[in-house]
Amino acid sequence: MPWSNQNGGGPWGGGSGGGGGGNNQGPWGQGPNRPRGGGGGNGGPPDLEDIIRRSQDRLKGVMPGGFNGGAVVILLLVVVAFLAFQSIYTVQPDERGVELRFGRPKDEISMPGLHFHFWPLESVEIVKVTEQQQNIGASRGSSTNAGWMLTGDQNIVNVEFSVLFTVTDPKAYLFNLESPASTLQQVSESAMREVVGRRPAQDIFRDNREGMSTEVRNIIQGTMDTYGSGITINAVPIEDAAPPREVADAFEEVQRAEQDQDRFVEEANQYSNQKLGQARGQAAQIREEASAYKDRVVNEANGEAQRFVSIYNEYANAPEVTRRRIFLETMEAVLKNSNKVILDDKQGVVPYLPLNEINKMQGNTQQGAKK
Repeated sequence: MPWSNQNGGGPWGGGSGGGGGGNNQGPWGQGPNRPRGGGGGNGGPPDLEDIIRRSQDRLKGVMPGGFNGGAVVILLLVVVAFLAFQSIYTVQPDERGVELRFGRPKDEISMPGLHFHFWPLESVEIVKVTEQQQNIGASRGSSTNAGWMLTGDQNIVNVEFSVLFTVTDPKAYLFNLESPASTLQQVSESAMREVVGRRPAQDIFRDNREGMSTEVRNIIQGTMDTYGSGITINAVPIEDAAPPREVADAFEEVQRAEQDQDRFVEEANQYSNQKLGQARGQAAQIREEASAYKDRVVNEANGEAQRFVSIYNEYANAPEVTRRRIFLETMEAVLKNSNKVILDDKQGVVPYLPLNEINKMQGNTQQGAKK
């Protein structure tokens, strides 16, 4: 070999050029036949097998019964820790727990907090009791026909709705029904189909969604109570109702026509109300004028009657004077606006000087001068 020719030693040989410092020594200054015990000489690394052996000896001294007895203790500790870990559980604020002993539920309900049960003899089921939502039906534009329903007027609509519910009895929810979520979905679909099948399509589209939602909620609640599900239905909002895609354009055209009809009816009602208001105003005006005319005529009649009574009283006191006065007043009223002609039995036509007309003319002249 190449290294056997150098001073007769191996690669770590003890020749003058070797670094071992002696003949037949290893790379750490140790002969190849030296027994394994401690660390290498001259600052070499410790032996791994020696470290393992010494660790085993120390472990035997610490554990009762030696290493085999300590393994049993460790195994028991691990089993106890595992049982304790499996026996302790936590219930969150929005949850309730139902413990089972040999598969049979206990009467008490675990409230939020830390709890203990004897596992594996006992187990626990956790139920969420806050409000939950279950969506039913296919959204608009979907290729599935899960939400298609037949209305009372033989139209097909795609209804998408949700069921908001709360678990009020966790024990009944877990054990009275095999699959509460699936049962709730089937009951909800059946109730919605029943209500939609009794009403025209216009109700589900826009006219009476709220009433239909309330009716569906009552049907679902009654059915789930019959099953003893422990579920309370809070609301059934109808999120969308649309016709199938194949007839969507025709339905939209019908919707636009109905909107135009509603607009025309509203405009006609506005015109009718306007004309009716005007007619009522005119009628009220005529009634007011008639009432005023009635009051005026009645007051005039009452005045004339009172004047007649007063004249009659005067006539009863002085008949001749009153008769003469009445005659003169009557002649004055008759001849006031006529050309006056005075006739005398002896002289015939008597010249008449219109003093009243002269006074009127003078008054008119004075008023014109002032202007």
